[in-house]
Amino acid sequence: MGQRTRLVLSRMLQALPALAGVVIVSFALTRMLPGDPAVYFAGPAATEQSIAQIRVAMGLDLSLPMQFLHYARDLLMGDLGNSLSTGQPVLEELARRLPASLELTLTALLLSCAIALPLGVTAAVHQGSWIDHACRALVTAGVSLPTFFTGIALIYVFYYLLGWAPAPLGRLDFVYLSPPDVTGFYVVDALMAGDFETAGGAMRQLILPASTLALFTLAPIARMARAAMLEALSSDYIRTAKAAGLSQRKIVYFYAFQNAMLPVITTLGMVFSFTLGANVLVEKVFSWPGIGSYAVEALVVSDYAAVQGFVLAMAILFVALNLVIDIVYTLVDPRTRSTT
Repeated sequence: MGQRTRLVLSRMLQALPALAGVVIVSFALTRMLPGDPAVYFAGPAATEQSIAQIRVAMGLDLSLPMQFLHYARDLLMGDLGNSLSTGQPVLEELARRLPASLELTLTALLLSCAIALPLGVTAAVHQGSWIDHACRALVTAGVSLPTFFTGIALIYVFYYLLGWAPAPLGRLDFVYLSPPDVTGFYVVDALMAGDFETAGGAMRQLILPASTLALFTLAPIARMARAAMLEALSSDYIRTAKAAGLSQRKIVYFYAFQNAMLPVITTLGMVFSFTLGANVLVEKVFSWPGIGSYAVEALVVSDYAAVQGFVLAMAILFVALNLVIDIVYTLVDPRTRSTT
């Protein structure tokens, strides 16, 4: 068994206690939410007797340890429970809404990487130039501006003032029909179906929320790319390459950039996690039907099953992402290579 295989298996085993801790903490925190789900489900005209009957039906009359045992049993069977507000299974709700959040997050990351990586590398190569100053100003703005403010500002300028963007009312304008569900990504599914008009409409709806998230994620990526390139360019092997007469382009984009990518890859994993958290605000601003808005609606009504399902889904995504980052890191970093 090679070093990489052992590393992957080790990371998977280390993730199990973390997931167990997430299950316990999410269960405990949801029980601390204000409000009584039974009262909400019974309605404003309910009597104390009907509320008590609903509490028994929902299992809320049991002690907390017994409630947790029932929850853990159902969880092992793949049952996340039913949502209090919609009456639908939480697993189905999350599966239906997760592609919307992933489409938004991945589009934002691709957009931010397309801008941040060249900007950070160019700023490091031309340290002290106007490009370097512009990079630092953009990084400061991206860190300082909250996502909900950026989203509202973009809506005001590009939708209200200029009229360039469509109404921020979800993934697709009402004049289009949803494409056949293959991947759950509207743009990809529409292109696969050959419906370029719907793909264009889905892309237009995606531009403003993705740009809002991209401005948020661009800052740490550009800052890390600049810092990593500056460190790489000041290394001994770069000075040796210059003394050997290698071209500036080969030194920068082959030797320095390859080594600078290692910390950038790690940063991308953390940024993806932050972006999933920032999705909650962006989805509410743009009426985006993702798991972030689903979690907010569930919190308002103390929907235990929906909140616990959301937290567990996010934890699994984080663990899977960290595992992917570790695998990519071992593929990129030559120090982890070993013969089997």
